[in-house]
Amino acid sequence: MGVVILLVMAAGVAAMLTRKLPTAFALVLLAVVIAFLADAPLTGKGSVLDTVLQEGAPALAATMIAILLGSWLGKLLEETGIAGTLVRKIVEFGGDRPVFVALGVLAVSAVVGTVTGSAPAAMLAGLIGIPAMIAVGIPKVTAAGTVLMGIAVGVPFELPVWQFFSTALDLPVDTVRGFMVKLFPFALVAAVAYVLVESRRRGVEHTWSLKSVQARPSRGDRRRRLGDAPWYALLTPAVPLTLALGLDVAIIPSLLGGVLYALVTTTRPREMNRRLLRTLYGGFEVAAPPITLFVAIGILLAAVKLPGAVDALQPLVKAVSPQNTVLFILVFTLLVPLCLFRGPLNVFGLGAGIAGVLVATGIYPAVAVLGMTASYNQVFGVSDPTSTQTVWSAQYAGVSPHQVMLRTLPYVWAVALGGLCVTAFTEL
Repeated sequence: MGVVILLVMAAGVAAMLTRKLPTAFALVLLAVVIAFLADAPLTGKGSVLDTVLQEGAPALAATMIAILLGSWLGKLLEETGIAGTLVRKIVEFGGDRPVFVALGVLAVSAVVGTVTGSAPAAMLAGLIGIPAMIAVGIPKVTAAGTVLMGIAVGVPFELPVWQFFSTALDLPVDTVRGFMVKLFPFALVAAVAYVLVESRRRGVEHTWSLKSVQARPSRGDRRRRLGDAPWYALLTPAVPLTLALGLDVAIIPSLLGGVLYALVTTTRPREMNRRLLRTLYGGFEVAAPPITLFVAIGILLAAVKLPGAVDALQPLVKAVSPQNTVLFILVFTLLVPLCLFRGPLNVFGLGAGIAGVLVATGIYPAVAVLGMTASYNQVFGVSDPTSTQTVWSAQYAGVSPHQVMLRTLPYVWAVALGGLCVTAFTEL
């Protein structure tokens, strides 16, 4: 039966890759089929309806709330001009020095990446940052990749990501935070190396050849007319991180603290109610796709943790899972491309189910699975041509997502290698 379940998973991957089914729908359908194959009853304890669907759907509720609050804070950064001000100040500081401008945009992208992810993060940093980089001669592909690499630097400190791994792998937030702190230096070094190497390797491109980008900074012009945010408001992205990392405050209160700080430092009292509601509703729009995906992931995790599924999959998964430290690093480093194109190791897809199987069957400690999935997430967030932030950044810069993938993949592959080395030598 384990072989049949694996074949069903492979069919699910094929359905997602060929766009026959949206990822969330494919994961739910896959979960129901796995539950039936695991001999789960229709109702009652350990059943398809009551355990997989009813209990699985809200299993990642804390992550969903964190995603919503992060999206809300992201909308506040946009509406109040905080993100735009950060980018403009950095660009002004860099002047006409391409590498300095790119490093500045990289830094702002990292700051934004700690607050929110996906396309909203790319837009907050890229709407002004990408045209500014291209205007001083940074190649288009390098400009798009700089924003993505910067966001990846911030991802290890993105609080909703902490909450997701904590809930999905049943780990304390402190444990997740500890590994993310170890992963951060690899992401930082790779991002800086990307900017220094790619901006020099490709040389300066003259701005008069970039007609497609010249007409785009209209939203940045509108923000400039509205004026810059106060200097103390620019500290907003640091507030939730300081609360969670420095003062050990829980994730949701930390994000709420960031929301309140952004509001108080940028908004007159009589306008607060309207801005709160407007940005909250905007946050719901931004958060709807990932929340839908997390509902589906929760359902899939519930299915693969059923006793019948665990018993069927354990001998097969154990037989192909390397236990030796060096083999662990080698095998899972070679498998990095499988997290691209919504592949089977994408943690925000079938990869979450595979991670659940590895934990439920006891093949690896949960902390080791955290290291593997978090390392793969660094690759997916930058180089996957189907991820929303990659598509947006590439199209806004006037290049294809596949060009960005080819240019950034060696760097994020190295980040994954670093994360896997830390995992293997500390957790196996």
